[in-house]
Amino acid sequence: MFASNKIKAFLQAVFQIPVQFVRYLWEGVSRIFSPSDDRYPSTGVQPFEGEPADDKRRHEW
Repeated sequence: MFASNKIKAFLQAVFQIPVQFVRYLWEGVSRIFSPSDDRYPSTGVQPFEGEPADDKRRHEW
């Protein structure tokens, strides 16, 4: 009976590892593809107050 309990515990642990791995991956995937949970205030369109870049320096690295 004692060996039977050990075998059951071992098999349960062996089957639990893939379940935990899939759950770990699923949480990451669901976080990536879920809607954003950021709660920024809606500010509307902001005007551009900078200076436009010069065309002659556009390709200089």
